Amino acid sequence: TIFGAFLAVALVLLRKAMNRGIESAEIIERLGLPVYASVPYSVLQKAEEQKKQRGPIRTDRAVSLLAINHPTDLSIEALRSLRTSLHFGMLDTKNNLLMISGPSPNVGKTFISANLAAVVAQSGQRVLLIDLDMRRGYLHDILGVPYQNGVSDILGHRCDVANAIHKTEIEGFDFMSRGERPPNPSELLMRSTFKDLLDEVSLMYDLVILDTPPLLAVTDAA
Repeated sequence: TIFGAFLAVALVLLRKAMNRGIESAEIIERLGLPVYASVPYSVLQKAEEQKKQRGPIRTDRAVSLLAINHPTDLSIEALRSLRTSLHFGMLDTKNNLLMISGPSPNVGKTFISANLAAVVAQSGQRVLLIDLDMRRGYLHDILGVPYQNGVSDILGHRCDVANAIHKTEIEGFDFMSRGERPPNPSELLMRSTFKDLLDEVSLMYDLVILDTPPLLAVTDAA
């Protein structure tokens, strides 16, 4: 029994060690899924995050985006390539809404959402970035705007769309925060008010980017 248990554990660990996951875009393309860009890991972004954690609390509310502070970083160049691919890929779509998510927390979806919005705005388009992670969203900290009067407040009929849209330091780049943390975020997203919100902002901007919670963690993104 002990030997059998040891053998089973060893087999599981061996299979896990041999399965290195997705290592190239070709693996995804074999599944019939398009790959618009591969964004490399940014050492500069990691350094900025560590500096922010060690440093004092900032009160100037400055925008903390890699696309602004380090525009020549390889990750930002990859996002410019994504911007071009999306421009042509969305020509035949029925709306201008772009949802960005990931399987689990800390995979870079918020980094992609914020910096992609910045590089799209730099190309002359009007972009609205919406933080739909009403549980743990922190885009307001990155962009230096208050979180009050956001998505949850609109869906809860506590403010209107005009009061929820915040200007950023980047021309053509507007932002809508998550708002106050609600006790029922998934139920709020199922209301018709949410569809009305998306329909309204879709007419106001060239591109609307939706930053959502992780797909496997909660049901909000679905």
